[in-house]
Amino acid sequence: MSAAATSLPGQHPSMSKGLWINTRRWDLTFLSLSVLLIPIPYTVWLIMRDVFNVDADLGRQIVNIMVILVVAGPHTYATFTRTMFDHQFRKKHRAYYLSSFIIPLIVIVLALANLPLLLTIFFFWASLHTWHQIIFVVDSYHEKERLVRKERIRKRLAQFVDYGPVLVGLYPLAAYRIAVTQDFAVGPNSLNDVIPSFFERPWLAIAAIVIFLIALFAFIVKSAMEIKRGTANMPKILFISVTVIAFFFIPSLSNLDTALQGVNVWHCTQYLALTWYINRLREDRGEIKQEPLIERISKPGHAREFYLFNVGLTLGSMLLIVIFFVILFYGIGGKWSEASYAFETSYYIGVLAFLWIHYYQDHFLFTKSESVLP
Repeated sequence: MSAAATSLPGQHPSMSKGLWINTRRWDLTFLSLSVLLIPIPYTVWLIMRDVFNVDADLGRQIVNIMVILVVAGPHTYATFTRTMFDHQFRKKHRAYYLSSFIIPLIVIVLALANLPLLLTIFFFWASLHTWHQIIFVVDSYHEKERLVRKERIRKRLAQFVDYGPVLVGLYPLAAYRIAVTQDFAVGPNSLNDVIPSFFERPWLAIAAIVIFLIALFAFIVKSAMEIKRGTANMPKILFISVTVIAFFFIPSLSNLDTALQGVNVWHCTQYLALTWYINRLREDRGEIKQEPLIERISKPGHAREFYLFNVGLTLGSMLLIVIFFVILFYGIGGKWSEASYAFETSYYIGVLAFLWIHYYQDHFLFTKSESVLP
């Protein structure tokens, strides 16, 4: 499957010819301009709270469930079409595959023993995973550029300049909230209670802002020079630019849980599209013939079936939340005799048990940027 050779309006044709990961329309729809999905969860939460007078915490949980059902759950299980459900992966990376089963046990222990600590690890691993996906997309654009322009040697310094603002864009305002206002919380759980006091120092927030500005300046200068020379990879520049803008402002919102769900919706939409496209290329090459179901839903015109397959797995996993809630609320009691706390704990067990496997396995998959090449 070849990339489209169209150019963005007003740019030199050589800047983007053949540099889209898939096609111009596909890249813009699922990778860059899908950034417009970010405000939706927060807007829905505000409407429920301010228009329909829904309790803010209940509205937050409703948004969380909606996001899980529509995109977050499906994107989690999409990973397994390349790992758990792939005979070749299980055979070639057996230790990596088997070690994944330890993760749910860790999640359950942390959820029962120290939920704020679980959420702190979750926030930082989620941010790590998110920017790792962004780096994967950037590297995919690098791979297409090397293929189209016949470049054999990667320009490492140029790559790191591209990474810079993406890696640190999420942290300046987050560091400010941790160190200065000390109101860094996910739902009712204050992460300031478990974050080491070392990070609650104002100079760290200043350092985060300075590092971000330096990284942003380097990226702007590099991109301007490439545009002037007529060698700019405009699809990549557009993708990085919208990512940095979104990442920078998200931590400023008061309801951080729902704000991050906006980033999650964008991230998951990208992921589902990328995973189906990669599976589509694998199906083209005959690499998944040993998995008839995965092969069938990866064929041209079967993207809807691929999505619905992962929705089905998501609905099945939701039963775990109900089971854990019943066990905690009716069986164990104690602090879990409060329904909202029992649900919060059950929710994070049911979700993170599989989500962290997805994170763990993607740290391997995201090193394979060549997988987007036809």
